[in-house]
Amino acid sequence: QVQLVESGGGLVQAGGSLRLSCAASGRTFSSGAMGWFRQAPGKEREFVAAIGWSGGTPYYADSVKGRFTISRDNAKNTVYLQMNSLKPEDTAVYYCAADPQVYSLVVRNTADYWGQGTQVTVSS
Repeated sequence: QVQLVESGGGLVQAGGSLRLSCAASGRTFSSGAMGWFRQAPGKEREFVAAIGWSGGTPYYADSVKGRFTISRDNAKNTVYLQMNSLKPEDTAVYYCAADPQVYSLVVRNTADYWGQGTQVTVSS
């Protein structure tokens, strides 16, 4: 079993920055993909970003390209999401996800493991 624990959410003004962290425990994920999804009130969950096991080419939703950066530290079993130039429409619960295949995260928008989520609120 794998546990994913997110941290770093909070309230920030538009134009500000936040960094989310997701720590994985129970199993090493150096060989798996990790990513972030978000769900705003009344909306479906949507893909935000993902990164493969080697940390190679990251994948981003068009809505966050150029503003968000995903990275990972396999030694710490942790993935990060640096969010800059935040907008009110970025307000959502952000979920960490992990799966053996980056294809599952990016294309199928599914994952074997999910975190509990962390709230990000951007005020205008």
